[in-house]
Amino acid sequence: MQRRILVIGAGKSTSYLLDYFLEKAAVENLHLTIGDLNPAAIAEKIQNHPHCTVVSLDILNATDRKRAITNTDIVVSMLPASLHINIAHDCIALDKHLVTASYVSEELKTLDQQAKGKGLVFMNEIGLDPGIDHMSAMQIIDRIREKGGKMLLFESFTGGLVAPENDNNLWNYKFTWNPRNVVVAGQGGAAKFIQEGTYKYIPYHKLFRRTEFFDIEGYGRFEGYANRDSLNYRDAYGLQDILTLYRGTMRRVGFSKAWNMFVQMGMTDDSYRIENSEGMSYREFVNLFLPYSPTDSVELKLRHYLKIDQDDSMWEKLVQLNLFDAQKFIELPHASPAQILQKILEDSWTLQDDEKDMIVMYHKFGYELNGQKKQIDANMVVIGENRSHTAMSKTVGLPVAMATLSILNKKIVTPGVQIPINKEIYTPILSELSHYGIVFKEYEVPYLGYNPDSVAS
Repeated sequence: MQRRILVIGAGKSTSYLLDYFLEKAAVENLHLTIGDLNPAAIAEKIQNHPHCTVVSLDILNATDRKRAITNTDIVVSMLPASLHINIAHDCIALDKHLVTASYVSEELKTLDQQAKGKGLVFMNEIGLDPGIDHMSAMQIIDRIREKGGKMLLFESFTGGLVAPENDNNLWNYKFTWNPRNVVVAGQGGAAKFIQEGTYKYIPYHKLFRRTEFFDIEGYGRFEGYANRDSLNYRDAYGLQDILTLYRGTMRRVGFSKAWNMFVQMGMTDDSYRIENSEGMSYREFVNLFLPYSPTDSVELKLRHYLKIDQDDSMWEKLVQLNLFDAQKFIELPHASPAQILQKILEDSWTLQDDEKDMIVMYHKFGYELNGQKKQIDANMVVIGENRSHTAMSKTVGLPVAMATLSILNKKIVTPGVQIPINKEIYTPILSELSHYGIVFKEYEVPYLGYNPDSVAS
């Protein structure tokens, strides 16, 4: 009898996920059903695969959603995190396992006892970040503890970037995942972390001027800015007594300083709508945020406001985005500043069909063993194939697929709402990922601790 997998949502991060299931389908006796609002957008080779059925599915339609979940053995939700909860309730009611790549929400946590009572595995945070970051970090942390070491410091950064051969704009950046998440990153509260035993908070308006720098062998220098809440990982990783705990997002050096111009202008604000945005030019949009002047141009007012000169590299970055073009129009009705900025950036930062992206992940582990302080640096670099088979879709989709098959094959059996921090999960998945070129390189280096000199004021 075929084992049935239901994948809900077939967006940008699912190309490798779907390929993995269909490549394993004959040997593992799988039938894949893909439910999506826009099934016509799914590649023909997938739609025509003998082990695959593609259906139109609106997850807000409870009847259709429950029918699809009833006819499967395990559900993989690749939808935005806010949409998982209804699917999760159905999985509880219908006795189905659930896998997502998203952070565990407070609502989902409330289903833990019910999932355990029914013997259901609700695996979450099993993509890239969160996902591979958890598994790779816990593998090294557990190894340090098994030797008798005590953790002093843990830092972790991940970046979705453009591959070096296609890094051809002044921002050294192109969108490799949901552009909206890039535009509104860091909002909703201060970034929180621990530095040498002291709690630290960075408000949003300062976030992109507090960056840490590091080098990745063969790929040059990068910078990282703090994620919103690093403290969530103390309990998950068992790091309650750690002196430094810092998680962040990685970019090429110079990106954060340039992005800060948008923050200071107010262009990343998503809390209000702009009148007549649909008929507005890019130039008119920029002018909204500047003081009135009967004589000064938009360009001059912006340079005065941001205190940058015409020969400044920051100015060149803005010009390259066509921000001052009076012939380019927003074409979005009642849009927020963040939505308009996203539209403008997508003009310049969208990967072309043959362009490649790059995922970079960097961990730093500081620990004490036998009275000596030691440090391990570990990093992973993955280059995509093209616009459809990106490094982002590879590093998000493959761990999800591997976990799903492991649950079906009863290799992952611990029930409940969980994340992949236990050996029964991370050991086989990290091993299998290595066959796909997703590998961490480790370096033992002198213990440096948290280096304040690497942080910009």
